Amino acid sequence: MSATTPIKVPNLGTEATSGRILSWLRAVGDHVAAGEVVAELETEKAVIEIESPIAGRITEILQAAGAEVPVGDILAVIEHG
Repeated sequence: MSATTPIKVPNLGTEATSGRILSWLRAVGDHVAAGEVVAELETEKAVIEIESPIAGRITEILQAAGAEVPVGDILAVIEHG
């Protein structure tokens, strides 16, 4: 039986409350490993690599490149198990 896990915008530090998606490095249907970088997120101070929290297949990308996304929002969904 398959389960899903979201990829969320991580806590970006005390001042940053959101970030802009620079690029997706993986696409819907791609298999990813736990810890693999799947996207890049830009804040006022840095570019953050967004990693997959679990191994599986990306089934949905909810935020397009260029989108401004608040901390905690879901970026994509991974199916696993």
